[in-house]
Amino acid sequence: MSTATESQPQPQPQPQQPLIPSLPDDLGLNILARIHRCHHPTLSLVSKPIHSLLSSPLFFTTRSLLHSSQPLLYLSLRSSLSSSLLWFCLGSNSNSSHSLFPIPPIPSTSTVGSSIASLGPSIYVIGGSTNDVPTSHVWILDCRFNTWRPGPNMRVAREFSAAGVVDENIYVMGGCVTDSWAKSAHWAERFDPKVQKWERVESPVLIRDKWMHASAVMDGKVYAMADRGGIVYDARESAWGRVEGELDFGWRGRACVVGGVLYCYDYLGKIRAFHAREGAWREVKGLEGGLPRFLCGATMANLGGKLVVLWEEKGKREMEIWCAEIGVEMRESGELWGQIGWVEKVRTVPRGSSIVHCVAVEV
Repeated sequence: MSTATESQPQPQPQPQQPLIPSLPDDLGLNILARIHRCHHPTLSLVSKPIHSLLSSPLFFTTRSLLHSSQPLLYLSLRSSLSSSLLWFCLGSNSNSSHSLFPIPPIPSTSTVGSSIASLGPSIYVIGGSTNDVPTSHVWILDCRFNTWRPGPNMRVAREFSAAGVVDENIYVMGGCVTDSWAKSAHWAERFDPKVQKWERVESPVLIRDKWMHASAVMDGKVYAMADRGGIVYDARESAWGRVEGELDFGWRGRACVVGGVLYCYDYLGKIRAFHAREGAWREVKGLEGGLPRFLCGATMANLGGKLVVLWEEKGKREMEIWCAEIGVEMRESGELWGQIGWVEKVRTVPRGSSIVHCVAVEV
């Protein structure tokens, strides 16, 4: 004899709502993955399935396969009001104005003198020191979800090291005291994300500078500027050399590489460019009157093939962070000319803050 419970009808599972009505989900995913990131906040309000999709690994993988990924700019600041670095992402709103939006900080004690590298959709924050004690720790920011996780530790602790990415591998050099064979043998290391492991990179005994103040990658070579000149490592040929001549004399600040050309600003506040094959600096013309003379507190990044410059403007009580996007072209005469796409104030922060890191990723 059936009981009352057994006679009750069992609830039937509800059919899953499609991403786009009347279309298969694979086709809907293909369409949604092509939509510009600026529309994602509005798109997430359309339905629960789309909201879930926009925060799924499948969505970002599809965007990458469709070459629909877009560059994002990340910035970190040191503030007297916080014991941790403050992290921001540059975004635009519906009226196309730009702002720095805060993201969660690294869930650990703040460090000084960490180096940084971007690989795929992630940013690696490497080493640094806390209370003058260097660390070998690595933190990884997954820019798809703005979440942090600890990465594999380096073999030695480092502060103010140089870092660069060549052929999907991260190279880091310097930033460590070479007072023992064990430390000097690991003066340079390479991180292979496929095996999630740091390995020693052989380096000449004469190359043992500790402090690195700037770094860049051109043509598969990692350039690093130290107290006594610069060092270059050809990662594909496993060859070391010294940075000499025009590049050594003309590069002492923050810089970035766009289209194989190194850009930085000089003591007059002008933007200059260095092409490794030509071995000479050239001023980027056409920017007169469009940018202030930033002698310090400025940084640069390659944002989707455009040169992006950020700088600090200090007031009595607050500091403003300004940003400019510049397109640079080489004319038939060989001269480099820049055209400013936009210039905006992107954030107001407490006075005494300072820009620490600036890097772009594809997401």
